[in-house]
Amino acid sequence: MKILVVDDEAVLVKGISYNLRNDGYEVLTGSNGMDAVRTVRETPVDLVILDVMMPEMDGLEACRQIRDFSDVPIILLTAKADDMDKLMGFEHGADDYLTKPFNILELKARVRALLRRAGLREAKPEQIEAGAIRLDLVSRNAYRDGVLADLTAKEFDLVDLLIRNPNRVYSRENLLDLIWGYDYQGDIRTVDVHIRRIREKLERNPAEPEHIMTKWGVGYYFKA
Repeated sequence: MKILVVDDEAVLVKGISYNLRNDGYEVLTGSNGMDAVRTVRETPVDLVILDVMMPEMDGLEACRQIRDFSDVPIILLTAKADDMDKLMGFEHGADDYLTKPFNILELKARVRALLRRAGLREAKPEQIEAGAIRLDLVSRNAYRDGVLADLTAKEFDLVDLLIRNPNRVYSRENLLDLIWGYDYQGDIRTVDVHIRRIREKLERNPAEPEHIMTKWGVGYYFKA
C-alpha cells in the first residue's frame, strides 16, 4: 500500500516515513500543499498524511483541492488543538485529525483504521509470538507462558515496537521519540524504568532476560 506524507518539517517527514516503511508501506513525501495535490493527481495513493500549516499552499486548501478529484483517505496533522480548527479540517474533506506532538503508534493505528474503513486490507498479524511472550494486538494484552501480564499502555507500546523489529537496537532517545512523542521533555531514564518493569512482567528470569536485551552503551533490542 502507498502512503503520501506531506509536511514542511523534514525531520518529522523522515520519522513518519521510516516508521511506515518498517510496517511494510510504500511511502511518498512532499513539503507543501502543492506537492500533495500534484502527487495525488499523478500517482495512485491509498492514504495521505497532510500537515495543515505549510508554505505555498496550506493543508486545508490542499485537502479541498484533492477532494475535487479524489476520495483518498486524508489524515491532517496540526499544532492547533482548537475544536474549530478540527471542524475546518473535516469541512475541507479530512477523514481524521491528529494534533502535534503525537505518538507515532497512535498515528499508525489511525492509518490502519482508515485503511480498513476504506476497504483496504493489510497483511497484519493479530498476534505476535516469540518464545514465552505473546502479544494480542487486537486486545492489546500481553502474555508470558500463556499467563496474562499486566502491562501499562506505554509498556505494551515498547514491547510492540521491539518485537516487531527483532534485533534492531533502539537508543533511549529513539524510544522516547517513538513511544512518548518527539516533543517529550521528561527524564530519559524513564525508558530504563519501563524496560525493567517489562522484564519483571514478561521475562522468566528478569535478571537474565531472554528477549528484552541491552546493548551496553547503545540501547535496547528484542532478541529473536
